[in-house]
Amino acid sequence: MSTVLALLGGIVCIIGSFLFGSGNRVDTLYDFASLMMTVGGSTFSLVINYSFKDLFLLFSIMGKAFRIPNFGEMKIVESLLGFSEKARREGLLSLEEDVEGIDHPFMKRGLQMVVDSVDPEVIRNILDTELNQMNDRHGRWLKMLDMWSKLAPGFGMLGTVSGLIGMLSRLEDKSSIGPNMATALITTYYGAIMCNFLFLPIMGKLVNQDGQETLVMEMIIEGVLSIQQGDNPHILQMKLSSYLAPNQQRLLAETHPVG
Repeated sequence: MSTVLALLGGIVCIIGSFLFGSGNRVDTLYDFASLMMTVGGSTFSLVINYSFKDLFLLFSIMGKAFRIPNFGEMKIVESLLGFSEKARREGLLSLEEDVEGIDHPFMKRGLQMVVDSVDPEVIRNILDTELNQMNDRHGRWLKMLDMWSKLAPGFGMLGTVSGLIGMLSRLEDKSSIGPNMATALITTYYGAIMCNFLFLPIMGKLVNQDGQETLVMEMIIEGVLSIQQGDNPHILQMKLSSYLAPNQQRLLAETHPVG
């Protein structure tokens, strides 16, 4: 909701500053030729480097910025602590049935390897590789969005130059100089808005979400390996707590008091 409200608020501020700052009309902000240059030109330029399939998938990825991510940190910590306590009491093989009911694929894979007595170093390498692959996938979409944020202002400037060329070619018609100059500058305006109001903020939010998901997966790796080596549940709790936000740490301490 905050992203949607911020988007609407930004649109109001941009249009409001244009109207109240210079007394212009809203319709002067619209120019189809400028839209073709900035939106159309930058989009097709992006497809040259990637593909239409990637473009449609990118729109889906951008939509994640408008959803609240829930990686279930507390639920994962609770599960890992429960598995740790059971493994200490009954042994690692006792987790075999519990593993089947785990919803998180990454944690399920790690604990399944623990039950199967896979070497700890092998488990870490496999889980680290999966984590790195996830980061690479996310990084690819972020690079694509970053490229679009650079292409849009470039095409905006290109449209401005095109408009100036058209204006200079008709200097004898003085009545057309003002409107043509305004049209030329609107193209740059569109490119700047696409970059600074859409692509860069959305990319920043996706970077934050990637960081949160990475942290959760690192926490799972730490928890899985601690369970395998038979760490005391209290030690595991302190390890996992370091991955949580302060308010989550306090909640965990209240629900699982040490000592």
